[in-house]
Amino acid sequence: MKALVVGGTGPTGHFIVNGLLQRGYCVAILHRGKHEVAEIPPEVEHIHTDPNFRENLDVALEGRTFDLCIASYGRLKLVAAAMVGKTDRFIALGASSYRGILGPEFTYPQGEPVPIAEHRPSTPKVEENKLSYLVAAAEKAVLDLHPEATYFRIPPFPYGPYQVMPREWLIIRRLLDKRPFILLPDGGLSLYSHGYAANLAQGVLLAVDEPEISAGQSYNCADEEQLTLRQIVEVIADTMGRSIEIKSIPLGIANLTKPLVLQNTTGHTVLDLYKIKAELGYRDLVPSVAAIARTTQWLLENPVEPGSHMETMLGDPFDYAQEDLLADRHDRLVSAMDDFAYHDSVKVHPYAHPKERGREDHYGR
Repeated sequence: MKALVVGGTGPTGHFIVNGLLQRGYCVAILHRGKHEVAEIPPEVEHIHTDPNFRENLDVALEGRTFDLCIASYGRLKLVAAAMVGKTDRFIALGASSYRGILGPEFTYPQGEPVPIAEHRPSTPKVEENKLSYLVAAAEKAVLDLHPEATYFRIPPFPYGPYQVMPREWLIIRRLLDKRPFILLPDGGLSLYSHGYAANLAQGVLLAVDEPEISAGQSYNCADEEQLTLRQIVEVIADTMGRSIEIKSIPLGIANLTKPLVLQNTTGHTVLDLYKIKAELGYRDLVPSVAAIARTTQWLLENPVEPGSHMETMLGDPFDYAQEDLLADRHDRLVSAMDDFAYHDSVKVHPYAHPKERGREDHYGR
């Protein structure tokens, strides 16, 4: 059996490749060749081309066919089109295009429910949100071109080694810089679906194992347990053996904190995993706390260079002087609110509690 993995050197790639090898596949990976990872065994063939362009794909794959193609990189519409007639099975890893995530004003009530099931509508018009609409179009193209395909709606930035956007670095660097506190928007209570690379790869491999069940299906896939931003900070700090004070700042007055949240909002975006768990038996290989701890350790051993292109992409200026000023002004404002009187109301238990049988309680109930 022959398998092609488009990508293969990103966070999920080596987990998928090695899972296919364990299942008896002869595996080739198609990627740009900009970097290699030690976890890819030497028997894996490397096809170097840029999968973002159809012409490159046609030249690189001329005369070749595969039993399975897993597309985890490149422009999915182009990859799916290029693989027509070249593979018996097509599996794609893409984003979700739920209407209320990037265009909450177009849903009622605004945003998406918690959790978000696969039947929720996608963005129907480019005018609502171009990115979300294009993602929806890519998913449709995959399933139109390959009716037996399986499409995975995964969080936008899988975490773990080799991740593109290491969200944990925003916290790790502050701990390394010995910051006494970290500003978290709205107390760090935002909740987003994230996916550890090994867990997402496990979902894909379950579809490989169950071709009849997963054919023509789209699945949400992410970690089963999702931690709030505040909990993530706690796990990272504990992994590093450090402590840091968490200061809650309203998102509306704290642009400095926005890189810590997705879509510049502290609303929740949590994917419903019922379908993939019920149909494919999905369970996390690595629990969230352990996955974040492993990712933290990897980033400590492979730190992001301050001021590098990768750190710049994270959008965080690490402007500690401004953070100190914001924290000071916020603390003084909160302290000044002590002058406002607050009268604690008497709390009454909602159910009757009579002391004697056949008698009313002291509230006449």
